Amino acid sequence: MDIFGRALSDFYNSNQANYTDNQAETLWLHNSYDEPEEMPVAVFFRSAEEMPELEHQALALCRGKVLDVGAGVGSHALILQEKGIDVTAIDISAEAVKIMQQRGVKKAFVHNIFTLKERYDTLLFLMNGIGLTGTLKGLETFLQQAKTLIRPGGQLLFDSSDISYLYEDLPRPKQHYFGEIQYRYVYKNQQGEWFNWLYIDPQMLRHIAKQTGWQCDLIYEDDADQYLARLY
Repeated sequence: MDIFGRALSDFYNSNQANYTDNQAETLWLHNSYDEPEEMPVAVFFRSAEEMPELEHQALALCRGKVLDVGAGVGSHALILQEKGIDVTAIDISAEAVKIMQQRGVKKAFVHNIFTLKERYDTLLFLMNGIGLTGTLKGLETFLQQAKTLIRPGGQLLFDSSDISYLYEDLPRPKQHYFGEIQYRYVYKNQQGEWFNWLYIDPQMLRHIAKQTGWQCDLIYEDDADQYLARLY
């Protein structure tokens, strides 16, 4: 069940029809470490002016043939497309891809990065998109696979967060890396399945990048423990 896609679709369709009574309701994100949090759906539809500096820097670094992974409703892909960059946007949510197409993304497809075979110059994961690897082991496995998806001289761009601050007053998990989180979407009284998500601190990222044969540069860090990394 595509809970996330349904919330995106309700929000988009309500705004397109200019409904005064928005059909979209609150999208809740349940997690494995604290109380549920509201996921503001509008953030996925933000304009370039509303995007943080980190994302602007990532978009400025994109070159060649670009794959926007976990592209959501295509906000980043649209900016790259307007710049004349050859960008393909993929997401596992069919509803999200439908919205991307309606918003004008020329190459938008339902696809899973783990089964992709085509090669690109830039793989782009924004809004903590690299988290879809789920675990440290999942990230290691993906970084090995990514070598087959990137052309010579290509790059992998993504942002993540050091969430160690969550455990300032709590003990860190003993059975797994502290950045390995579980989430579940809840929307209109419907619950999605739990899924794994990864937040990786910069030191651990450098370690795994080195193990898997990548050079790793931290391009940008903000004051909210988020950073932009470039692997090549």
